[in-house]
Amino acid sequence: MKIITGPLLIICTLLSCTAKTSIEVKAPSLPIEGTWKLITGTLVQKGDTVVTQYTKNISFIKVINNTHFAFMLHDLLKGKDTTATYSSGGGTYILKDSTYTEHLEYCSDRAAEGYDFTFTIRINNDTLTQHGIEKIESKGTERMNTEVYVRIKRG
Repeated sequence: MKIITGPLLIICTLLSCTAKTSIEVKAPSLPIEGTWKLITGTLVQKGDTVVTQYTKNISFIKVINNTHFAFMLHDLLKGKDTTATYSSGGGTYILKDSTYTEHLEYCSDRAAEGYDFTFTIRINNDTLTQHGIEKIESKGTERMNTEVYVRIKRG
């Protein structure tokens, strides 16, 4: 009986060994997922600089999950005067290190659909800054865009 127990123990041990078959999911290199409120936007185009404060008459948020992003902008006067505005869009994104590339699939500005926009991003605590060139050939647009967001905390 003791002779069979040794080989049986070895066989059971070998059978319990299996190759690693789990799939590794790589987490984003920066904690980008969440809801972000745009605070300031700076556009530089053909030597002209326009800085927009998104804390007074308009509001802009961007929602980012693990595969997609969406953005929404509207005026804070509920569309009741000449500053009435609304825009939105969304699509997929890729984040590799600090390079964030949006592929715009849906947009209220239909001429912007189908374009990719690549930004360098930096996250410091609850502040996200993205900086890059937006180029929309069909509109003749090429501008440097810098946006500063703060994370909206659930509450």
